[in-house]
Amino acid sequence: MFTSSSNFSNAVDAAFLYTAALSAIVLIGIIAAMIYFVIKYSRAKNPVPKNIEGNTALEILWTAVPLVLFMSMFYFGWEGYREMRDIPKDAMVIKVTARMWQWSFEYPDGLQTDTLYVPVGRAIRGDLHSVDVSHAFYIPAFRVKKDVYSNKGNNIWFRSDKVGVYDIMCAEYCGLKHSYMYTKIYVMPRNEYDHWYADASRKAGKIAVRDTTDAK
Repeated sequence: MFTSSSNFSNAVDAAFLYTAALSAIVLIGIIAAMIYFVIKYSRAKNPVPKNIEGNTALEILWTAVPLVLFMSMFYFGWEGYREMRDIPKDAMVIKVTARMWQWSFEYPDGLQTDTLYVPVGRAIRGDLHSVDVSHAFYIPAFRVKKDVYSNKGNNIWFRSDKVGVYDIMCAEYCGLKHSYMYTKIYVMPRNEYDHWYADASRKAGKIAVRDTTDAK
């Protein structure tokens, strides 16, 4: 946590911390109230039970406060979901294929790799599909995860402004060798990426499709 490796990292971390802090405050409040009432209304202090009538204001309060807290958490989640679904029109499209037990990536010129290489600062759209069972494409450092189906297309997008090497894994149990579905994503400076792409395409007998979009 607390490492801004993609355009989603900070927002997801903030939503997580907000939810965790709110849950902790509510938990502490409930425990404190429980201890207070156990002591205040113990048998020793109240040997004769008394009937307590309903309190409309109190009932409205303990309904309204949890509702407001829940809706605030929903707002954070909804805003994050909207951003993750708003894929830039100029995003580089890479076809991501899942199979037991491997990932493969196909670039615009048809070049295929088992490791993902992307330029820094570039919006990347992954078109996800599976050739067998359901999987889940997950990059923990980027805070992105999407299910991958055999009978339904799905997509994911991200942008990393931080050069580095990050893990890619499958986040859905897909068979006995589920843990084998592990690879890397290399976020490279633009000139290094262009050199790698041209060289890899040439060796594979492909013609590299030049990306003219400037890194943002």
